[in-house]
Amino acid sequence: MMVSDGFGPASQTYGRSFYQYRGKFPEDKLTSLDKILVGTSRTRSSDSLVSDSAAGATAFSCAMKTYNGAIGVDPTGNPCGTILEAAKDLGMLTGFVVTSRVTHATPASFSAHVIHRDMEADIAAQQIGNYSLTRQLDLMLGGGRCFFLPNTTQGSCRTDDRDLIKEAQELYGWKTYVENKSDWEALLADYKSEQPLPLMGLFNMDHMNYEIDRINQEEVQEPSLLDMTKAALKLLDSQSATNQGFFLMIEGSRIDMGAHNNDPVAHAHEILAYHQTVEFVQKYVADHLDTMLISTSDHETGGFTLGYQEDPDTYPDYLWKPEVIDRAKASTEMLASQLQAYNTQAGKTPTQKEREQFVKTQILDQGLGITDPTPEEIAYLANKDVDYLKALPFMGHAISRRAGLGWTTLGHTGVDVNLYAGGDGISKLSGNVENTKIGEVMSDYLKVDLSYITRKLQKTANEWFKPKEKQFTTRLTRHQQSGN
Repeated sequence: MMVSDGFGPASQTYGRSFYQYRGKFPEDKLTSLDKILVGTSRTRSSDSLVSDSAAGATAFSCAMKTYNGAIGVDPTGNPCGTILEAAKDLGMLTGFVVTSRVTHATPASFSAHVIHRDMEADIAAQQIGNYSLTRQLDLMLGGGRCFFLPNTTQGSCRTDDRDLIKEAQELYGWKTYVENKSDWEALLADYKSEQPLPLMGLFNMDHMNYEIDRINQEEVQEPSLLDMTKAALKLLDSQSATNQGFFLMIEGSRIDMGAHNNDPVAHAHEILAYHQTVEFVQKYVADHLDTMLISTSDHETGGFTLGYQEDPDTYPDYLWKPEVIDRAKASTEMLASQLQAYNTQAGKTPTQKEREQFVKTQILDQGLGITDPTPEEIAYLANKDVDYLKALPFMGHAISRRAGLGWTTLGHTGVDVNLYAGGDGISKLSGNVENTKIGEVMSDYLKVDLSYITRKLQKTANEWFKPKEKQFTTRLTRHQQSGN
């Protein structure tokens, strides 16, 4: 199950066009996703036409509509059995690979049950096995280390002193833990001599970095979505001979976050990284004919448009300039971080002139590839009191205008999203379907009864489940709360 978070039809057209431009391909060149398009998915939640990621992912995992913010619970707030838990009940290996925090909405909706997505400290505890079903995951790769560390640790997002990494290893059988690229690469080089599952890899305190920053910023040392997916399939496949197979959820998490920032550069490179990952998974499926592949989105983000008309009184030019996107070397998130670091450097307060020069050269020119900044753009970003979160869409719109792209919102939209599928058992996914149909098809393919898992969960809910929102054990920064 592959999830391209926040990825709408316009984003696929955008990604294809950018892919064709960079590769100097003809206009009829298909992406890996184009080759397996089977229909569209309706995305509304139980309480809104516009879904969030929690409700959208729970529709996949539990095969039911629920309210925005719900993680593995039904519309009344009670736990619902997930496809991952049902697969584990069959004796299958299970896992997920994401580029967000592992406790974020989509991975959480397959592996935890809380009444609100902000309960990430509780989600983390359940993911290691601290709930009635005990450990359900054999592989967990992504970011979000801050929710597994005690509050005495710098950067921790917990409000208690629990060390979940230690608990995972001592109480729930997690055999291997890695948190950096060098240890990860060493593990993969040696794994044939010793099977590392269950494996937990937490490669960032927060979300993992955008693909463009992973490539261009020397300080970013993280595996890519493709790297993690290759390893996950190899590890799960090598062990599945002694099991009933495996269930793997893969999410291109930061496609969505680039769109939240209205950042066309980060968005484009995340899409290309997802395309590459889909292509690799397709090759695996072609060699394993008893495998189903589904790829879709939980919702669309940003109201992204391939076209921008700045002046309503003039006829639009209908321009698309991919070279503008291709010149950029960093995400707006990385650039905002660099700007903040420059303005708050210890022992020095930059002058207005110094800030303007830094913005013009380091942020706009070398970062975004904008060589023709307006005085207004420089003045906004060089303001000593600039709001760094608001600077994200400001920079995104600056480059979008030059490329001929538009955005209508910093949030989600309610449009139908594309549905892709390949391999075995996908005939029921053609046409326009509800997002819950995806969960139903996965359940039918595995011949599992999600209601059976639901009954097991609810029977013991009073022992582990928190029904009241006031019991949140999470502390998030304003930046961390910005992804929806």
